Amino acid sequence: MAVTTGGKTEVPDLWISRFGPSGGARTRLVCFPHAGGSSSFFFPLARALAPDVEVVAVQYPGRQNRRSEPLLTRITDLVDGVLPELDRAGDLPWALFGHSMGAVVAFEAARRAARPPLRLFASGRRAPSRIRDEDVHTRDDAGLIAELRRLGGTDPRVFDEPELLAGLLPAFRADYRAIETYRPDPGAAVGCPVTVLIGVEDPQVTEDEARSWRHHTTDRTDLHVFPGGHFYLADHQRRVTALIAAGLGDLSAKE
Repeated sequence: MAVTTGGKTEVPDLWISRFGPSGGARTRLVCFPHAGGSSSFFFPLARALAPDVEVVAVQYPGRQNRRSEPLLTRITDLVDGVLPELDRAGDLPWALFGHSMGAVVAFEAARRAARPPLRLFASGRRAPSRIRDEDVHTRDDAGLIAELRRLGGTDPRVFDEPELLAGLLPAFRADYRAIETYRPDPGAAVGCPVTVLIGVEDPQVTEDEARSWRHHTTDRTDLHVFPGGHFYLADHQRRVTALIAAGLGDLSAKE
């Protein structure tokens, strides 16, 4: 909804969700959701890192407050949409956190952003150059649902609500198409440190695939392996929060 202030109409930024005032924050962490996910996934992280770190989250089209907008099916289109908002938000040093598909969107955004980020946190995703032959986006609804059950992260009650599930599946399918058809540019790399986080039982990424992120930065990488599967971070919020805070604090101390 547009807001009129002093005779001037201001259009809210639909790409970025903010969870509270940023007063006192020293760093901004921009979070990118997984396939089918939404910005609200990162509310617990925002609450845990406040007030030193302002957490904002990207809201992809076609879900929650953007439900009426067309879905995007290419990583480049998602980056094209959010990048102007990231470039305008230049009042704080910033870093990126992306989970699963979000790690790739964050990686491409970091590559193209006008200001280099402090760090990229790549969670639950193999390195961009480690391509698997995947076809989830071409499966029928039953096949897509089976994949969602396999990975976890979706409230099991959703599968018992046919109308609700039918409304969510198009976003899942569009995101799976985006990530499964993504191919990085040769030699694609960021110029900041990359911290990689994975669950040891995640079927989407092995430790070897995670270590290959070192080929996608001109800086250093570090890998952290947690118990659990693809959504390990839901069970280890305190450890993940501490890791992010320490990573941002180390960089701030060097500035």
